[in-house]
Amino acid sequence: MFDTAPISSPWMTEDLDALRDHTRAFMAKELAPNLEKFSEQGFVDREFWTKAGDAGLLCISIPEEYGGGGGSFAHEAVIAEEQTRALDDGWGNSVHSTIVAHYILQYGTEEQKQRWLPKMASGEMVGAIAMTEPGAGSDLQALRTTATRDGDHFVVNGSKTFISNGMHADLVVIVARTGGEGAQGLSLLVAETADLPGFDRGRKLDKIGLKYQDTMELFFNDMRVPAANILGGEDGESQGFIQLMQQLGQERLIIAVTAVAAAETAVKLATDYAKEREAFGKPILKFQNLRFELAECKTETLAARTLLDHCIGLHLQGQLDPATASMAKYYCTDKQCEIIDRSLQIFGGYGFMTEYPIARMYASARVQKIYGGTNEIMKELISRTL
Repeated sequence: MFDTAPISSPWMTEDLDALRDHTRAFMAKELAPNLEKFSEQGFVDREFWTKAGDAGLLCISIPEEYGGGGGSFAHEAVIAEEQTRALDDGWGNSVHSTIVAHYILQYGTEEQKQRWLPKMASGEMVGAIAMTEPGAGSDLQALRTTATRDGDHFVVNGSKTFISNGMHADLVVIVARTGGEGAQGLSLLVAETADLPGFDRGRKLDKIGLKYQDTMELFFNDMRVPAANILGGEDGESQGFIQLMQQLGQERLIIAVTAVAAAETAVKLATDYAKEREAFGKPILKFQNLRFELAECKTETLAARTLLDHCIGLHLQGQLDPATASMAKYYCTDKQCEIIDRSLQIFGGYGFMTEYPIARMYASARVQKIYGGTNEIMKELISRTL
């Protein structure tokens, strides 16, 4: 557990400071003792979700009337930062609370919000969103999963891959084609997976990092979902692409949050190691080249933090545009990978050993430049504003 923030962000408040302390205590009690166990089994225990719900850490930015914490994105950011500083990269709370819950909050009918959000806030339901398919990733318009109307139900056929929280998910927001080709034919359909015929979980995917994040394949074979589960009801049909575009900014911003927290943690780990490790009769921090390397990493991490804080401030004011969110996502994740790599070098051979946190951080950082929209897609979105 590391206190790594170089500055107090301008969006922090006394309430958020208290939340940080509370989250850090929860991570120390419930997460840190189980990191090795979770890593070996390849997933977080299901009861960890209900414990987080009991602690008030789930759906903290969802209004209290729906069982949430009544907070803002800043509350989600604090939890994500503390999770990262606790060296955890497997618990999918950001997907559950910051992404899935907000699709339901923003676009769901009142009945849908009352039905699903309290259960997500308590941990009774774990949420996932199923966008990516074996043949379609960033190009959402190429999705092929279909949902065909049959009376009061939609019959869903297709498959999804790289689905975070796929193992534990009780509620899955599925991006499916209810209409014709292109963006206009997509809808968001919510499936409650318990005892649902035609719903199958595939293999848990073996990744180079994020070893105990339960990333899975999902299959739908004539799976029947009530037509009432179209997100937003009848008015939500064929609105899926617009809904996705409106919410992707927050998804990309929370990725940037974890990226900066990870970079800060890496610099802290490397600095502490350099103070203790000796070579040629003195701590390696005494060598000028190594000091300069850490000085550069600390400076570039602060630059990323400053961009992130600016974007969080804009988002809290409802003024964060998609291009600026894309800037935060690509820049901060690029810096995360670069700074963790440079920090690992300071550990020498030990940095390549998975018993050292820096090695696990190195492996897990790489996907940050891929999910949430690849960094190449982020640059394309930014370039359209030039």
